[in-house]
Amino acid sequence: MAQTSNYTDENIRTLEGVEHIRRRPGMYIGRLGNGDNPGDGIYVLLKEIVDNSIDEYSAGFGKQVQITIEEGTVTVRDFGRGIPLDSVVKATSKLNTGGKFDDAAFKKSVGLNGVGTKAVNALSASFYVESFRDGQSSWAEYSQGVLTGSGRREGTGEKNGTLTRFTPDTDMFGKYAFNMDYVETMVKNYSYLKKGLTLVLNGTPYKSENGLLDLVNENLSETPLYAPIHLEDDDIEVVITHGNSYGENISSFVNGQNTRDGGTHLAAFREAIAKTLKEFYKKNYAPEDCRQGVVGAISIQIQEPNFEGQTKTKLGSTYMWEKFLHDDNGRQVKNADGSNAIDRGPTIRTFVNDFIARHLNNYLHMHTDIVPVIEEKIKASQKEREEISGIQKKTRERNKKANVYNRKLRDCRYHFNDKVAKDKEEFKEKSSIFITEGDSASGTITKVRAANYQAVFSLRGKPINCYKESRRKVAENEELNLLISALGVENDLDDLRYNNIIVATDADDDGMHIRMLVLTFFMKYYPDLIRRGHVHTLQTPLFRVRNKKETCYCYSIEEKEEAAAKLKTGVEITRFKGLGEIDPEEFVDFIGDNMRLDLVKLSDEESPADIMEFYMGDNTMDRQVFITRNLRSEEELEDVNI
Repeated sequence: MAQTSNYTDENIRTLEGVEHIRRRPGMYIGRLGNGDNPGDGIYVLLKEIVDNSIDEYSAGFGKQVQITIEEGTVTVRDFGRGIPLDSVVKATSKLNTGGKFDDAAFKKSVGLNGVGTKAVNALSASFYVESFRDGQSSWAEYSQGVLTGSGRREGTGEKNGTLTRFTPDTDMFGKYAFNMDYVETMVKNYSYLKKGLTLVLNGTPYKSENGLLDLVNENLSETPLYAPIHLEDDDIEVVITHGNSYGENISSFVNGQNTRDGGTHLAAFREAIAKTLKEFYKKNYAPEDCRQGVVGAISIQIQEPNFEGQTKTKLGSTYMWEKFLHDDNGRQVKNADGSNAIDRGPTIRTFVNDFIARHLNNYLHMHTDIVPVIEEKIKASQKEREEISGIQKKTRERNKKANVYNRKLRDCRYHFNDKVAKDKEEFKEKSSIFITEGDSASGTITKVRAANYQAVFSLRGKPINCYKESRRKVAENEELNLLISALGVENDLDDLRYNNIIVATDADDDGMHIRMLVLTFFMKYYPDLIRRGHVHTLQTPLFRVRNKKETCYCYSIEEKEEAAAKLKTGVEITRFKGLGEIDPEEFVDFIGDNMRLDLVKLSDEESPADIMEFYMGDNTMDRQVFITRNLRSEEELEDVNI
């Protein structure tokens, strides 16, 4: 009979406020990270504080927000109303406490759950806040969320507003660093979305006069087929144009929040573009042809938005507003069946569709010069899609008969788009596909993967160089056809089956070449997979350093030398050249919770064509200099003498 540990009342614990945030940071900021990834927690902390200042501006108070980042410490000063002086401690340390529960104070703010500032406080080594109101101020300071001091000041001479200063806790984030490129992009987005607001980042001001039109124009990576169409109305702003690149490049925002994973508003926008163009031309064009090459942006303002996850990167709301009804005495109104009565506005889908149908249709009737340009683009996309679709279908049918697909894909149980139960939500976020080369590497990963959410796709040899070949030639390629079928994105990127696409190749010249070929394919034909943060490369250890008592796996020459110095005597060093050389028992640690992934980045303003030309085009002196400066030689890696 199996032994059981004692389970008594003493085992029942309630984690209060700060302790719960520090024990379960993922519930509040999504992830930790050291700042290498734009989704890392330190940027969420920064954004939570800036959001409060933005909400003040949206409410009509303050025209400038000052942001300073020095040696890992962030200072944000706004000139809004300031936190009510008697509530400074409560508003920065008590969960579910804040002014944003009161619609009269904040009607269309981003943060509505009274958690954001408290999470910043709890996850910071030091946190200081001071509110200025009418010549007086109230301040509080904390360490790891614990109050260490507070007080009041008279006659400050400061303008009304709030000053917040925090230093993220290295106990939580490790040796972190703010990537100022990510911060600058965040600040620019704020300026585009809040016309007239000046944001000053480390002394540099950012201000937009034309809103989303400035965002699209400044981030265009190619000359558009026609001048961007800019449409505005109450609670919605959109920009639309077409280019010659593949895929769609649409930025989306809700109440000033950059929803990089989209949501109901982006889905409605994409649907509305296709529907309006089909009805305008009175032809049954396929939606994907209407949207091929679309570049644009959408921003909407709604009340009490429902975001998926604390990081607010995907909108889950169905309605423009949805709240409980109360009578004149403040009592909640009940329906006849006893349920709570809810006041709902129009659906987001209807709101966006009606706006696009009316305003885009009017624009096309008034600007007839662009009408044939757009239709020519749609027809070209239709012709290519139909031709390529036929080729791909024949290739898939041929491979299906040969049972090639089942040999190449070892699938997982839960996928990104599964309607999984709540207790399986972690599988949705973790769902991954490793793209490997050769039976040895794929076999190693397959043996030790987490089969619930990790799939393995095995390439045979080097894929075709998509940059140098025609779309038809690429469509005829068996390997890439099967890969796209495995990913599920033949018709729409929203059908993606895995949240993480991980290119896992050997750490040698051939492996690096295969990696570049795969990434070139995604960059040319599916750039949005990269823009949305789905594509990664897997870091695998280059060395194993061990003695009789301890083993260290090292990802660089520097780590190898540090490990060798640490272990001192009897050191044995092994250089791994291929994934297949690593024993499955060892490899399990490298694809588990602590696996090292490098996010493949492509910002809105970067041109995929220019990047592919640099890495995969004709050999140039610039590329030779880049390789010489950035790549280790094989001789260096082989030199394992201590």
